Amino acid sequence: MEPAIEPDANTTAAAEATEESVAAAEPVQSAPVAAAPAADSDAEATPTAESLAMRAPSAARLPGASLFNDDLPAAGHAGGSAVPAEARIEDVSNPRTVIGNGSPASCTSAAFVRAVARGGVITFNCGPAPVTIVLSATAKVVNDAAEKIVIDGGGKVTLSGGGQRRILYMNTCDPDQVWTTPHCQNQDHPRLTLQNLTFVDGAAHGTGAAETYGGGAVFARGGRLKIVNSRFFRNRCDPNGPDVGGGAVRALDQFEGQPLYVVNSTFGGRKDLANVCSNGGALSSIGVSYHVYNSLFTHNRAVGIGANPARDGTPGGGSGGAIYNDGNRFQLVVSGSKIVQNRAREGGGAIFFVSNDLTGTLRITNSTLRLNPSAGFETRGYPGIFYLGSGLPLITGSSLLP
Repeated sequence: MEPAIEPDANTTAAAEATEESVAAAEPVQSAPVAAAPAADSDAEATPTAESLAMRAPSAARLPGASLFNDDLPAAGHAGGSAVPAEARIEDVSNPRTVIGNGSPASCTSAAFVRAVARGGVITFNCGPAPVTIVLSATAKVVNDAAEKIVIDGGGKVTLSGGGQRRILYMNTCDPDQVWTTPHCQNQDHPRLTLQNLTFVDGAAHGTGAAETYGGGAVFARGGRLKIVNSRFFRNRCDPNGPDVGGGAVRALDQFEGQPLYVVNSTFGGRKDLANVCSNGGALSSIGVSYHVYNSLFTHNRAVGIGANPARDGTPGGGSGGAIYNDGNRFQLVVSGSKIVQNRAREGGGAIFFVSNDLTGTLRITNSTLRLNPSAGFETRGYPGIFYLGSGLPLITGSSLLP
């Protein structure tokens, strides 16, 4: 029998976290990502192509799962959950733009920014070795350039914000990126897919209108976003504020409420690679349905103080160490995934889920959640989770431990 949900009565007035303040005021490091030190006791072992093939049904196998050739945490968790057809990797055999001419020096920030603005399928030819492109400007999607944009790093390309800027921006309601419809918040394009990429040292700081706060690596409003076989390390956004979220990814207004798929991807994976923000250390959204398959979240942190709405005398924030969901009618699906050692200074060390009209639903299947402390509040019987939604969370085949 599922445990009954009995939310703490004073969630928004919970005492401030007593744990040591974490990284809210730390400078963002822009040095290259270091090779792994001695592995954390809870670190995810790098799955091999053979082990992935053995443990995942054919519907869940993703080309490129073993493409990354470095000592950093692998992309994804070998959870074995079947992946919907539309959530799988995109074909890039006929690219519109190939960045580079075979040498690392030819893969420049300017070339990447131009390619994103042009749209279509984008691949890289930077030579046989992994390459890091440190962006001197944020790459921005132009809303009428192409209905479909696919960026495929082939497991060799790391995109870095250098600790200074957001890496990728898409916003159908930004007139500077071309306002293509009066219903900008609900249009079917652009459709952006990010696959076989690593995002590191992205940083978003007070970037304009309130709804754009957050998304250290990626901000996406409108159209559709899909993330497949990718890694997010050391991305950050502002450390305080009730409506600031998404150290790695911030999403709003996906077309007709359709899911934003996150598949076979890693967020954090090691203490020194944590994604950090006021809310939603890894993922944050308002009214967006994240569907997460076979992915890994570790060491991500929500570091704000005061929750949402912010308690008197506080700047607000601090909820959803790994994932932050807010809004009305939306879903969060976590399947075949591992969420461990994330933390929040307020609510939901792993997941913060609030459906304001109590229509939203949370489903966790074949997943592991543990060691995700909520220093302020969480829902009784669901360690690491704060939940307000339709009925009880549906949890099957999963392990939820303090």
